[in-house]
Amino acid sequence: QVQLVESGGGLVQTGGSLRLSCAASGRTFGSWTMGWFRQAPGKEREFVAAINWRGNTDYTDSVKGRFTISRDNAKNTVFLQMNSLKPEDTAVYFCATPAYTGTTIYTGTYDYKYWGQGTQVTVSS
Repeated sequence: QVQLVESGGGLVQTGGSLRLSCAASGRTFGSWTMGWFRQAPGKEREFVAAINWRGNTDYTDSVKGRFTISRDNAKNTVFLQMNSLKPEDTAVYFCATPAYTGTTIYTGTYDYKYWGQGTQVTVSS
């Protein structure tokens, strides 16, 4: 049973930083792409960033240059470092992993099978 547990969310002022963590269990972590998504109130869940087992990354345009995704395979953990936060970054952030291995960096929610419970990020103006 794959389990993903996010942590690190909170309330921060505009321009501040947060570091999200996602601890994974139940599979060989190092072989799988890991992704971060977010969902703001009244909006659909959207792709934020993803990293494959090789360390290749992809980001949505709105966070490029501000967010950095990384992973520590020894600790079965993926991170999302968020800098220069803006009020529009306010959302519940989820980590996720797909059902299949490979080097493809998936950006669609439909490509991910396992999801964490989410962590709230609130950026005040």
